[in-house]
Amino acid sequence: MPTFEWKGTGPDRRAAAGTLVADNKDAVIATLRRQRIMVTAVKEKGKEIAIRKWGGSVPAKNLSIFTRQFSVMIDAGLPLVQCLEILGSQEPNKTFAKVIMQVRSDVESGSSLADAMKKHPKAFDNLFTNMIAAGEAGGILDTILHRLSTYIEKNVKLKAQVKSAMIYPIAVLSVAAIVVAVILWKVIPTFSALFISLGATLPLPTRITVAASNFLVDYILYIVVAVIVAVVALRQYYATYKGRRVIDGLMLRAPVLGMMLRKIAVARFCRTLSTLTSSGVAIMEGLEITAKTAGNSIVEDAIMKVRKAVEEGKTISEPLRDTKVFPAMVCQMMSVGEGTGALDTMLSKIADFYEDEVDTAVAGMMKLLEPIIITILGVVIGFIVVAMYMPMFTLISKMT
Repeated sequence: MPTFEWKGTGPDRRAAAGTLVADNKDAVIATLRRQRIMVTAVKEKGKEIAIRKWGGSVPAKNLSIFTRQFSVMIDAGLPLVQCLEILGSQEPNKTFAKVIMQVRSDVESGSSLADAMKKHPKAFDNLFTNMIAAGEAGGILDTILHRLSTYIEKNVKLKAQVKSAMIYPIAVLSVAAIVVAVILWKVIPTFSALFISLGATLPLPTRITVAASNFLVDYILYIVVAVIVAVVALRQYYATYKGRRVIDGLMLRAPVLGMMLRKIAVARFCRTLSTLTSSGVAIMEGLEITAKTAGNSIVEDAIMKVRKAVEEGKTISEPLRDTKVFPAMVCQMMSVGEGTGALDTMLSKIADFYEDEVDTAVAGMMKLLEPIIITILGVVIGFIVVAMYMPMFTLISKMT
């Protein structure tokens, strides 16, 4: 039988290593598990026997359903491995199903649930794994899973609201731009040729429209290439440290949209930090995780400044007020929460309030955008129609 070299963590949480003669890798893991050793690596004569890891992002909706069902099963008293087996076999997303089954295999081999999930950061982020670790340490895994499922569901709802607010105007304006481009590219040249053949005198609006049509026809390939290059360049610029902060700062200062994005950032910050602190995660670690999930680099920098100030012994509310990113009401309510020792409860109430504010802001922005978009489309299409009919009226009057 082959000899395996193994590394792991013993019952006393200290690193352990050794060799073991066995039929295969599974036999080694099973033997070490009976000795209460959590295996981290197994080698056969210098050859690494790696546990296959499955990556890939997981849709938030699937993660939310998984967490809710996991919470119910744990609360019902089902064994951890059996819960993961059932959830993995029923998961419709194949990538996520493989991740769950790999987590089940690691847990069955002696790993903790949090450590097993940390091997798949694209499926389970730092917030998720840290809360799971806190739940395992405190013996309240079912409660933690319930809080996680609630948090993920609210986060999914918040993202859906943002998408609904952005997709409508972008879709309408995109379709309108395509329609106008087709008119300028195919229809206007026909009218232009007709007017030239009849010797009509073109008024200024018609000349502007014809010039725009000629420019589009002559340089359409260059325009398409320029748009693609601009999009790629913008994405590359946003990927840089400075570019992300410039663009995120402009978005926060934008009229209407900026206020809504600020409310979304506040709601996400309060909801995330409330969920972490109420689950027993340390405040310093909670602030760091919250900063990484802020979704806006300006907000992220502000939270990291708060974390540094808290590390120096200050409260959260005071440096949060100095950042000028969060509203004064949020800082005041957090100060009250810190003073009464109920910061997590106060953060949850602030998150509820601002999530309702986001609902109102999205509805208000949709009502504001509809007449603006209709007006813009009416002006553009109306200008083109009038520009094409004006020479006709001149020709008809001359003929009469």
